[in-house]
Amino acid sequence: MRNKIAAIFLGLVLLLAFQAGSAFADSKLDTVVDSVYGTPYKTAGTTSKGFDCSGFTMYVFKQFGISLPHSSYDQSKLGQKVAKDDLRAGDLVFFNTSGKGVSHVGIYVGDGKFAHASSSKGVTISSLSDSYYVKRYLTARRVMNAASYEKYADDPSDQVDGGPDVD
Repeated sequence: MRNKIAAIFLGLVLLLAFQAGSAFADSKLDTVVDSVYGTPYKTAGTTSKGFDCSGFTMYVFKQFGISLPHSSYDQSKLGQKVAKDDLRAGDLVFFNTSGKGVSHVGIYVGDGKFAHASSSKGVTISSLSDSYYVKRYLTARRVMNAASYEKYADDPSDQVDGGPDVD
């Protein structure tokens, strides 16, 4: 009897753990970034065989039906300007790494971090507070509308049951 109760209890614990785990699933943006994490840097690269910075952002947004040009400078002219304090997942962040204006782009993923194709590390996640990026940060642009953000970049664990708010 004791073993049967223990087995039932263990089954319930596993079921609840599985349910809780599914409530904290990554956003579609996280899934796409994770799928190419570590991909090597390749000049002019736009595929999962190798990316340059704007090729990486192009690739990720293409998965969501959003077309971006293959140029960090051209991408910096799209969408709406966003203050650094108002960044949300999916916003494009731009840097001056060449000393000549916009020359690098990444995708803000939350918690002060951004995903990008680094020439030395390939696709990686870095902190906006890293001294290298702090000195070179220029601006951010929001290219996803509210519906796209909710569908692709919003953390599903932040979403409620989806029903109407009733007081």
